[in-house]
Amino acid sequence: MLILDVITTESRQRLEENALDRLLQGVAGGDRDALAELYGRARTAVYALVLSYLKNPTEAEDVTQDTFVQIWEKAPAYRSEGKALAWIMTIARNLALMRLRRQQRVGDLTEEEWMALPDEGRGLSHEERMLLHSAVAALSEQERQIVLLYAVTGWKHREIAALLQMPLPTVLSKYHRALKKLKTHWKGEDAL
Repeated sequence: MLILDVITTESRQRLEENALDRLLQGVAGGDRDALAELYGRARTAVYALVLSYLKNPTEAEDVTQDTFVQIWEKAPAYRSEGKALAWIMTIARNLALMRLRRQQRVGDLTEEEWMALPDEGRGLSHEERMLLHSAVAALSEQERQIVLLYAVTGWKHREIAALLQMPLPTVLSKYHRALKKLKTHWKGEDAL
């Protein structure tokens, strides 16, 4: 049963990647409907990545919008290699880093900013959101980025390593360390 689940997950990921690839080709041809569908499919992943860098929901939303403007402008240069989401996320990452350099600002989310995050219909209560906030705050910036990318986009660790320009063993180590910290936090013990 586990092997079937893995095959099904990989098949779904390939289908999604193929759909994104076709949508990017449509965007390159000037199809606004393709851009709207691409936005619907990739927005959450882009927003999560950008937020992990900027730590400000308003700025993250701005950069997310800028990412799709850039996609519209740069889509003719995209070459279909089955890596559409990686191409999109690279644009998002570069825009987020440019924003950080421009503002030279790094900080944690305030409680107001955390509460302003869209819950994407997951129905989290105020208490659950606060618990999640405190758990994620226990992670380092890189651990937080890796966990968010893995959880939100479903990317494999090697893809995250390529995006963050880190060695794969480092990504794996930071991911497992982050999971241990989260487990410790959930159990109410002191953070590692």
